[in-house]
Amino acid sequence: MTAARDDRVLPFTRVVGALILPFLVVAAVLLLGLPGETETHFAWTILPPLTATLLGSAYAGGIWFFIQVVRQRAWHRVAWGFPAVVVFATLLGTATALHWDRFHPGHPSFVTWATLYVLTPPLTLLALILNVRHDPRTMEPGDVEIPAPWRVSLALVGGAAAVTGLVLFSMPLMLIGTWGWEVTPLTARVVGAVLTLPGFVNIWMLRDRRWSSFRWVFQAQLVSLAAMLFGLVIRSGDVAWDRPAAWAFVIGIVASAGVYGVFVGIMEERRRAAAPTRVSE
Repeated sequence: MTAARDDRVLPFTRVVGALILPFLVVAAVLLLGLPGETETHFAWTILPPLTATLLGSAYAGGIWFFIQVVRQRAWHRVAWGFPAVVVFATLLGTATALHWDRFHPGHPSFVTWATLYVLTPPLTLLALILNVRHDPRTMEPGDVEIPAPWRVSLALVGGAAAVTGLVLFSMPLMLIGTWGWEVTPLTARVVGAVLTLPGFVNIWMLRDRRWSSFRWVFQAQLVSLAAMLFGLVIRSGDVAWDRPAAWAFVIGIVASAGVYGVFVGIMEERRRAAAPTRVSE
Protein backbone atom coordinates (compact mmCIF):
# COMPACT_ATOMS: atom_id res chain seq x y z
CA MET A 1 0.00 0.00 0.00
CA THR A 2 1.41 3.40 -0.98
CA ALA A 3 2.13 5.69 1.97
CA ALA A 4 0.25 8.99 2.09
CA ARG A 5 2.47 11.89 1.05
CA ASP A 6 1.39 13.90 4.06
CA ASP A 7 4.92 15.18 4.87
CA ARG A 8 4.64 14.11 8.48
CA VAL A 9 7.56 13.05 10.65
CA LEU A 10 6.69 9.56 11.82
CA PRO A 11 6.68 8.85 15.57
CA PHE A 12 9.43 6.25 15.03
CA THR A 13 11.64 8.90 13.43
CA ARG A 14 11.07 11.31 16.31
CA VAL A 15 11.88 8.58 18.84
CA VAL A 16 15.13 7.77 17.01
CA GLY A 17 16.08 11.44 17.12
CA ALA A 18 15.24 11.70 20.81
CA LEU A 19 17.29 8.59 21.62
CA ILE A 20 20.38 9.83 19.76
CA LEU A 21 20.36 13.37 21.16
CA PRO A 22 21.66 12.61 24.69
CA PHE A 23 24.60 10.63 23.30
CA LEU A 24 25.55 13.56 21.08
CA VAL A 25 25.28 16.09 23.88
CA VAL A 26 27.55 14.13 26.21
CA ALA A 27 30.10 13.44 23.46
CA ALA A 28 30.15 17.08 22.29
CA VAL A 29 30.70 18.34 25.85
CA LEU A 30 33.57 15.90 26.43
CA LEU A 31 35.29 16.43 23.09
CA LEU A 32 34.89 20.20 22.80
CA GLY A 33 35.24 20.96 26.49
CA LEU A 34 37.92 18.43 27.46
CA PRO A 35 39.74 17.49 24.22
CA GLY A 36 43.02 16.88 26.02
CA GLU A 37 41.54 14.42 28.54
CA THR A 38 40.12 11.71 26.32
CA GLU A 39 42.41 9.10 27.89
CA THR A 40 40.42 9.26 31.12
CA HIS A 41 37.02 10.57 29.99
CA PHE A 42 36.32 9.13 26.55
CA ALA A 43 35.92 5.81 24.76
CA TRP A 44 39.46 5.98 23.36
CA THR A 45 42.49 8.21 23.60
CA ILE A 46 42.42 10.79 20.80
CA LEU A 47 45.75 12.40 19.94
CA PRO A 48 46.33 15.13 19.10
CA PRO A 49 43.34 16.79 20.80
CA LEU A 50 42.54 18.67 17.57
CA THR A 51 41.02 15.47 16.21
CA ALA A 52 38.80 15.32 19.30
CA THR A 53 37.51 18.85 18.65
CA LEU A 54 36.89 17.98 14.99
CA LEU A 55 34.77 14.99 15.99
CA GLY A 56 33.07 17.09 18.65
CA SER A 57 32.14 19.67 16.00
CA ALA A 58 30.33 16.98 14.02
CA TYR A 59 28.38 16.09 17.15
CA ALA A 60 27.54 19.76 17.75
CA GLY A 61 25.98 20.00 14.31
CA GLY A 62 24.24 16.69 14.93
CA ILE A 63 22.66 18.07 18.09
CA TRP A 64 21.07 20.92 16.14
CA PHE A 65 19.93 18.54 13.41
CA PHE A 66 18.30 15.99 15.72
CA ILE A 67 16.59 18.74 17.70
CA GLN A 68 14.87 19.60 14.43
CA VAL A 69 14.01 15.94 13.82
CA VAL A 70 12.17 15.95 17.14
CA ARG A 71 10.47 19.32 16.78
CA GLN A 72 9.75 19.87 13.08
CA ARG A 73 6.31 19.03 11.71
CA ALA A 74 7.34 18.47 8.08
CA TRP A 75 9.51 15.49 7.11
CA HIS A 76 11.07 17.10 4.04
CA ARG A 77 12.70 19.75 6.27
CA VAL A 78 15.03 17.15 7.80
CA ALA A 79 15.01 14.35 5.22
CA TRP A 80 18.34 15.07 3.53
CA GLY A 81 20.27 15.01 6.76
CA PHE A 82 19.54 11.31 7.21
CA PRO A 83 21.69 9.89 4.36
CA ALA A 84 24.69 11.80 5.75
CA VAL A 85 24.05 10.47 9.26
CA VAL A 86 23.73 6.89 7.98
CA VAL A 87 27.06 7.10 6.12
CA PHE A 88 28.85 8.88 8.98
CA ALA A 89 27.64 6.45 11.64
CA THR A 90 28.38 3.42 9.45
CA LEU A 91 31.94 4.61 8.84
CA LEU A 92 32.57 5.22 12.54
CA GLY A 93 31.09 1.84 13.42
CA THR A 94 33.39 0.22 10.85
CA ALA A 95 36.40 2.15 12.19
CA THR A 96 35.57 0.90 15.69
CA ALA A 97 35.54 -2.71 14.52
CA LEU A 98 38.79 -2.28 12.57
CA HIS A 99 40.64 -0.65 15.48
CA TRP A 100 39.05 -2.38 18.45
CA ASP A 101 42.39 -2.56 20.28
CA ARG A 102 42.58 1.25 20.50
CA PHE A 103 39.47 1.54 22.65
CA HIS A 104 38.93 1.39 26.42
CA PRO A 105 36.87 -1.77 26.99
CA GLY A 106 34.60 -1.56 30.01
CA HIS A 107 34.80 2.22 30.28
CA PRO A 108 31.29 3.79 30.44
CA SER A 109 32.15 6.05 27.50
CA PHE A 110 33.17 3.03 25.43
CA VAL A 111 29.91 1.24 26.21
CA THR A 112 28.07 4.40 25.15
CA TRP A 113 30.17 4.74 21.99
CA ALA A 114 29.71 1.10 21.00
CA THR A 115 25.97 1.24 21.64
CA LEU A 116 25.65 4.41 19.57
CA TYR A 117 27.48 2.99 16.55
CA VAL A 118 25.81 -0.39 16.66
CA LEU A 119 22.29 1.09 16.79
CA THR A 120 22.50 4.39 14.91
CA PRO A 121 23.17 3.08 11.36
CA PRO A 122 20.22 0.64 11.22
CA LEU A 123 17.83 2.91 13.14
CA THR A 124 18.49 6.01 11.04
CA LEU A 125 18.41 3.97 7.81
CA LEU A 126 15.07 2.45 8.81
CA ALA A 127 13.70 5.89 9.71
CA LEU A 128 14.77 7.18 6.31
CA ILE A 129 13.21 4.25 4.45
CA LEU A 130 9.91 4.51 6.35
CA ASN A 131 9.61 8.29 6.23
CA VAL A 132 10.92 9.13 2.76
CA ARG A 133 7.68 8.00 1.14
CA HIS A 134 5.81 10.74 2.99
CA ASP A 135 7.57 13.59 1.18
CA PRO A 136 4.99 15.31 -1.08
CA ARG A 137 7.84 16.74 -3.22
CA THR A 138 5.98 20.03 -3.45
CA MET A 139 6.83 23.54 -2.28
CA GLU A 140 5.45 24.41 1.14
CA PRO A 141 3.65 27.77 1.57
CA GLY A 142 6.11 30.66 1.46
CA ASP A 143 8.96 28.46 0.24
CA VAL A 144 11.52 29.55 -2.37
CA GLU A 145 13.70 27.68 -4.84
CA ILE A 146 17.47 27.53 -4.50
CA PRO A 147 19.07 29.02 -7.64
CA ALA A 148 20.80 26.48 -9.87
CA PRO A 149 24.29 28.05 -9.55
CA TRP A 150 24.16 27.67 -5.78
CA ARG A 151 22.87 24.11 -5.96
CA VAL A 152 25.54 22.98 -8.40
CA SER A 153 28.38 24.83 -6.66
CA LEU A 154 27.51 23.52 -3.21
CA ALA A 155 27.04 19.98 -4.54
CA LEU A 156 30.53 20.15 -6.07
CA VAL A 157 32.06 21.49 -2.84
CA GLY A 158 30.33 18.81 -0.82
CA GLY A 159 31.33 16.15 -3.33
CA ALA A 160 34.99 17.15 -3.05
CA ALA A 161 34.81 16.93 0.73
CA ALA A 162 33.10 13.53 0.55
CA VAL A 163 35.69 12.12 -1.88
CA THR A 164 38.50 13.39 0.35
CA GLY A 165 36.83 11.84 3.36
CA LEU A 166 36.30 8.48 1.68
CA VAL A 167 39.92 8.39 0.50
CA LEU A 168 41.09 9.17 4.03
CA PHE A 169 38.86 6.45 5.42
CA SER A 170 39.74 3.82 2.81
CA MET A 171 43.49 4.44 2.57
CA PRO A 172 44.57 6.13 5.82
CA LEU A 173 48.19 4.97 5.57
CA MET A 174 48.68 6.97 2.37
CA LEU A 175 48.01 10.23 4.20
CA ILE A 176 49.86 9.63 7.45
CA GLY A 177 52.71 12.12 7.53
CA THR A 178 51.12 14.41 4.94
CA TRP A 179 47.83 15.37 6.58
CA GLY A 180 47.46 18.75 8.29
CA TRP A 181 48.21 17.28 11.70
CA GLU A 182 49.39 13.95 13.06
CA VAL A 183 46.95 11.12 12.47
CA THR A 184 46.92 7.39 13.10
CA PRO A 185 44.97 4.93 10.94
CA LEU A 186 42.02 5.27 13.36
CA THR A 187 42.04 9.06 13.61
CA ALA A 188 42.54 9.37 9.84
CA ARG A 189 39.38 7.33 9.39
CA VAL A 190 37.52 9.49 11.91
CA VAL A 191 38.58 12.66 10.09
CA GLY A 192 37.49 11.05 6.83
CA ALA A 193 34.07 10.20 8.25
CA VAL A 194 33.57 13.80 9.40
CA LEU A 195 34.48 15.12 5.96
CA THR A 196 31.81 12.99 4.26
CA LEU A 197 28.99 14.82 6.06
CA PRO A 198 28.62 17.88 3.80
CA GLY A 199 28.91 15.80 0.65
CA PHE A 200 26.07 13.47 1.55
CA VAL A 201 23.89 16.49 2.35
CA ASN A 202 24.73 18.79 -0.53
CA ILE A 203 24.47 16.20 -3.30
CA TRP A 204 20.70 16.11 -2.82
CA MET A 205 20.47 19.74 -3.90
CA LEU A 206 20.77 18.45 -7.46
CA ARG A 207 17.45 16.68 -6.94
CA ASP A 208 15.54 18.97 -4.57
CA ARG A 209 15.30 22.73 -5.19
CA ARG A 210 13.27 23.63 -2.10
CA TRP A 211 15.04 25.87 0.40
CA SER A 212 12.83 24.44 3.14
CA SER A 213 14.44 21.03 2.46
CA PHE A 214 17.90 22.35 3.38
CA ARG A 215 17.28 25.31 5.68
CA TRP A 216 17.62 23.43 8.94
CA VAL A 217 20.32 21.06 7.71
CA PHE A 218 22.48 23.99 6.63
CA GLN A 219 21.97 25.58 10.02
CA ALA A 220 23.37 22.36 11.50
CA GLN A 221 26.33 22.56 9.13
CA LEU A 222 26.99 26.15 10.21
CA VAL A 223 26.95 25.04 13.85
CA SER A 224 29.48 22.34 13.00
CA LEU A 225 31.72 24.76 11.06
CA ALA A 226 31.64 27.24 13.94
CA ALA A 227 32.72 24.50 16.33
CA MET A 228 35.50 23.47 13.92
CA LEU A 229 36.79 27.04 13.83
CA PHE A 230 36.68 27.11 17.62
CA GLY A 231 38.69 23.86 17.72
CA LEU A 232 41.26 25.19 15.26
CA VAL A 233 41.75 28.31 17.39
CA ILE A 234 42.15 26.55 20.73
CA ARG A 235 44.24 23.70 19.30
CA SER A 236 46.23 25.62 16.67
CA GLY A 237 49.41 24.23 18.20
CA ASP A 238 48.39 20.76 17.00
CA VAL A 239 48.39 21.87 13.36
CA ALA A 240 51.47 20.99 11.29
CA TRP A 241 51.72 24.40 9.64
CA ASP A 242 54.69 23.31 7.53
CA ARG A 243 52.46 20.92 5.57
CA PRO A 244 50.41 22.14 2.58
CA ALA A 245 47.47 19.99 3.72
CA ALA A 246 47.25 22.02 6.94
CA TRP A 247 46.77 25.28 5.07
CA ALA A 248 44.38 23.63 2.62
CA PHE A 249 42.24 22.33 5.48
CA VAL A 250 42.18 25.57 7.46
CA ILE A 251 41.48 27.72 4.40
CA GLY A 252 38.80 25.26 3.34
CA ILE A 253 37.02 25.45 6.70
CA VAL A 254 37.20 29.25 6.86
CA ALA A 255 36.01 29.58 3.25
CA SER A 256 33.21 27.06 3.79
CA ALA A 257 31.98 28.92 6.86
CA GLY A 258 31.96 32.17 4.91
CA VAL A 259 30.27 30.76 1.82
CA TYR A 260 27.68 28.82 3.81
CA GLY A 261 26.94 31.90 5.90
CA VAL A 262 26.42 34.04 2.78
CA PHE A 263 24.28 31.34 1.17
CA VAL A 264 22.03 30.95 4.20
CA GLY A 265 21.72 34.74 4.51
CA ILE A 266 20.74 35.11 0.84
CA MET A 267 18.18 32.31 1.02
CA GLU A 268 16.66 33.65 4.23
CA GLU A 269 16.30 37.08 2.62
CA ARG A 270 14.60 35.51 -0.41
CA ARG A 271 12.34 33.59 1.91
CA ARG A 272 11.34 36.72 3.83
CA ALA A 273 10.76 38.64 0.62
CA ALA A 274 8.57 35.87 -0.77
CA ALA A 275 6.32 35.67 2.28
CA PRO A 276 6.56 38.88 4.35
CA THR A 277 3.33 38.12 6.22
CA ARG A 278 4.08 34.47 7.03
CA VAL A 279 2.98 33.31 10.43
CA SER A 280 6.09 32.44 12.46
CA GLU A 281 6.93 28.76 12.70
